[in-house]
Amino acid sequence: MPPQVKSVEPQEGYTYSIDRPVEVAVAGLRLKFPGEPQIWFRNLSLTITKGEKVLLLGASGSGKSTLLQVLSGLIPHSIDVPMKVDESTIPPHAGIVFQDPDTQFCMPYVDEELAFVLENRQVPRDEMQAQIKELLSLVGLELTDVHTSVQALSQGMKQRLAIASVLAMEPEVLFLDEPTALLDEQGTLEVWDTIRQVARERTVIIVEHKIDHILGFVDRIVVLSSEGEVIADGDAVEVFVQQQRTLADYGIWYPGVWNEHSLPPRQPLPSSCEHQPEPEPILLLQDVTIQRGGQSIIQAEELKVLPGDFIGIMGPNGAGKSSLLLGLMKLLPITGTYLINGVHPRNTKQAAEQIAFVFQNPEFQFVTHSVWNEVEYSLLFEPLTREQRSVRVEELLRRFHLHGLEDRHPYELSLGQKRRLSVASAIVRKQPILLLDEPTFGQDARNTFAMLDELERLRSEGTAIVMVTHDKEISARYCTSVWKAAEGRVTTCN
Repeated sequence: MPPQVKSVEPQEGYTYSIDRPVEVAVAGLRLKFPGEPQIWFRNLSLTITKGEKVLLLGASGSGKSTLLQVLSGLIPHSIDVPMKVDESTIPPHAGIVFQDPDTQFCMPYVDEELAFVLENRQVPRDEMQAQIKELLSLVGLELTDVHTSVQALSQGMKQRLAIASVLAMEPEVLFLDEPTALLDEQGTLEVWDTIRQVARERTVIIVEHKIDHILGFVDRIVVLSSEGEVIADGDAVEVFVQQQRTLADYGIWYPGVWNEHSLPPRQPLPSSCEHQPEPEPILLLQDVTIQRGGQSIIQAEELKVLPGDFIGIMGPNGAGKSSLLLGLMKLLPITGTYLINGVHPRNTKQAAEQIAFVFQNPEFQFVTHSVWNEVEYSLLFEPLTREQRSVRVEELLRRFHLHGLEDRHPYELSLGQKRRLSVASAIVRKQPILLLDEPTFGQDARNTFAMLDELERLRSEGTAIVMVTHDKEISARYCTSVWKAAEGRVTTCN
C-alpha cells in the first residue's frame, strides 16, 4: 500500500474512504512562480484515495490547473517550478488531458498520434489499426481518413483526439483539465459518457467549469480560494448546498447560478426611432464560400449584421464556425459578395480597420511580453498621448479583472485570464464590429458575467458583435439573433 500522508480536515458530513489505499496526495505544498512575490497554496494538504472521482473548483487564476500538474507529477519533474512539499504520493501511471489540446500532440497525423502511444505500450503493429478506430469511436471523432493532419481538425476535434490519446495509455489515474471546454453539447455528453465507462474503477481528478454534466459522476468536490487555499472539501451535493454562499462570493460556478444573474436592461441604440428605416447592414454576405486548402469549408446564401446586433453562431464541432470568422477577417479565402459598410475589404489589414477579432486560442494574438503592453499595443498606432493610452488601458484592465497582473507575461496567465486579455486587447481600438471565437470558455462565473455584461454595454453603444459559442444560456439571454452552422452551411435561425 502506498504511504499514508497527512490530509486536509474534511468538511462536516463527508466521509473519506480510509479503507482504500491513497492514490494521490500532497502534504505541506508550497509553490512559487519565478518573478512572482506570492507563495502559492501555502502548506496545502490533500489526500485522494483509489477510485475517488474528485472535482477541483475555484475562481479563474486560483491555481486549479497548477495543482493538477503538481498532483500528476508534471511539476516539478517535467515543468520546472520551485516548490516544496513535506510528503507526496504521485501515481506511477497517470494520464492528463490539458486545457489546450495543441500542447498535447507529438505527431502530425491523427493515426500517428495514437500509434505513438500504442507503440510505447508495445501493442503489436497488426493490432494498432483496430485499436485506433476503437479509440476514435469512443470519443466520437468521426473521420473518413484516420491519416488526417492534426492541424486540419477544429479545436473541438483536437480535444477529442487528446482525450483518445490519453485513454490509449490505459492510465490508473486520469487528470482532466477542462476536457470538454471546446466541445459542443453533443460532444460534451459523448465524452463524459466515455469517461464514465472507462473510469469506473479508476481515480479521476477533474478541473471543469461545465459542471452540469458531471454532478452525478463526481463524489467529492474540493474548492480553492482565489489565493489557492482549500476553502471547502466534501460530498458534492453538500458542498453545493452548504457552501453556495462561499461559491457565489468567489464567483465559482454552481447549479442555478444563471438564474441568479440578471441581464442588464437592454438599452435602445443611440438615436433610434420607430419611424426610421432599418439601417444599412454593417456586414453583408451574399452567396459566399470560405475555403481552406482549396476546399469549401462553409457557405452562406445571405447573412446581415446591423449595428447593435449580437449574433451567436452555434453548431457542432467541425461545422466551420471558426472558419467563418477567419474568412470575415480575410485570413481564409472568401468568395462571393462580402461588404463591410458597403465596401469590399481587399485584405486583412482593411478588414481590421473595422473589425476587432478574438481568436479561439488567445495565444495566437499575443505580440508583447506583458499584460499592460498587450492591451496598449494597438493604441501605439493611434494619435493618442501617453496619458490617454494609460487611461484606456487601466480602464480595460479593471473591467476585465486583470489589474495587478500588468507586469505578468501573457503566457504566464491562467487560461481564463488569457481569454480576458485577448478580449481586452481586441476591443481597445473601439472598432464598430467585434468577432469573438468562444471567449467565455475557461472562465469562472464572475468573469463570464462580467465579460458578457461588457459585451452588452458595447452592443448598446452600437457595436455589432458576432460570437461563436456552444453555450445555450448565452445565446438565449444575450444574443439578438442566432446563426446555425451545420453540414457546410450557415443559416439564420431567427
